Amino acid sequence: MNFRLRHAALAVLAVVGTVLALGVGTASAHVTVSSPNAAPGGFGEITFSVPSESDTAKTTSVRVQLPTDTPFAFVSVKPVPGWTATSTTTAINPPLTDDDGNTVTEAVSEVTWTADAGGGLAPGEYQTFSISAGPLPEDADTLVFPALQGYDDGSTTSWIDPTVEGQAEPEHPAPTLSLTAAPADTATGTDTTTPAAGTTGNDSSNGLAVTALVVGIVGLLVGIAGVALALGARRRSAAPTGTEQARDSVRV
Repeated sequence: MNFRLRHAALAVLAVVGTVLALGVGTASAHVTVSSPNAAPGGFGEITFSVPSESDTAKTTSVRVQLPTDTPFAFVSVKPVPGWTATSTTTAINPPLTDDDGNTVTEAVSEVTWTADAGGGLAPGEYQTFSISAGPLPEDADTLVFPALQGYDDGSTTSWIDPTVEGQAEPEHPAPTLSLTAAPADTATGTDTTTPAAGTTGNDSSNGLAVTALVVGIVGLLVGIAGVALALGARRRSAAPTGTEQARDSVRV
């Protein structure tokens, strides 16, 4: 019985290790986007979290495409030490009008961060890259930001696959930002902003699911151990004692 228990325990632990290695690792390897203050019609800081998922190469470039059907009239890039940012602009037709009444004929359609010589993200590292943009579209619930992640071995991971509700998440989903409307403060007449959730919410859900699975497996292991102990105690109580064996010998 001890051998069987030991074998079952090893099998369960192997499953736990596999779940942790595959489930958690896969969930945390995606390029994601989030914002603490993005709301329709307003301005917000938009942050891209980029993990270097290669086991052998460094991430040396990150290129993010901004929406072109609802372009941002204003975009500024937050500096990142060790990286150089460049912006690509595209003509707007028809032109936009900013808050000051000025006509805007061009908008930033792409931002690229390139690591300085000898730099980049080594395996197991990650970096965040942020922009401030707006006005955000008033009639959109989500914004999609296709991204290209370049490595120093010449390979590229394209985070461009659309995520379809009700279907399994694609292998390389495009970072998608959910916009949350800012409710009006009726007491003061001012607006308050609710943080907008990005694709990192999927990672949290995946992490919770993995945690629940691990807890369930550990509970199963404890249950197996309890059954084994109960059976062992039952067998010991049923076995004849030395005195009983001697008495039986005398009778024979």
